[in-house]
Amino acid sequence: MTAKVSYGAVEVGTELPARSFPVTRATLVQYAGASGDFNPIHWNERFAREVGLPDVIAHGMFTMAEAVRVVTDWAGDPGSVVEYGVRFTKPVVVPDDDKGAVIEVSGKVGALLDDRRVRVDLTVMSDGKKVLGMSRAVVQLS
Repeated sequence: MTAKVSYGAVEVGTELPARSFPVTRATLVQYAGASGDFNPIHWNERFAREVGLPDVIAHGMFTMAEAVRVVTDWAGDPGSVVEYGVRFTKPVVVPDDDKGAVIEVSGKVGALLDDRRVRVDLTVMSDGKKVLGMSRAVVQLS
């Protein structure tokens, strides 16, 4: 499978469709089971507060995965992402209520590269704070 987006159809500044991803405590338990990361900062409020966190926080890798979904949905093929990296800047705090938290992701083409590749720059926010910095993906387009 190859990307559905053509290299000739994008330019620097092309915006990807923004998405919002809800995160609840149940989501974190499911991710812990899938990933094997049962660190209590992701499910035990008392422990999270004892180590200096404001509350339970989402897994960093979960936050990364949700963010890159904006890129894979846009490109149409998860295999078209050839590089992806972020810096963790703030945690996604997930309160124990019906609403939980929301990860808000927007992206745009930041550079046209060689070999029909583009760099996509993502902005990843939760509760009005940037939670991932330097969030960039290199995508192989058709």
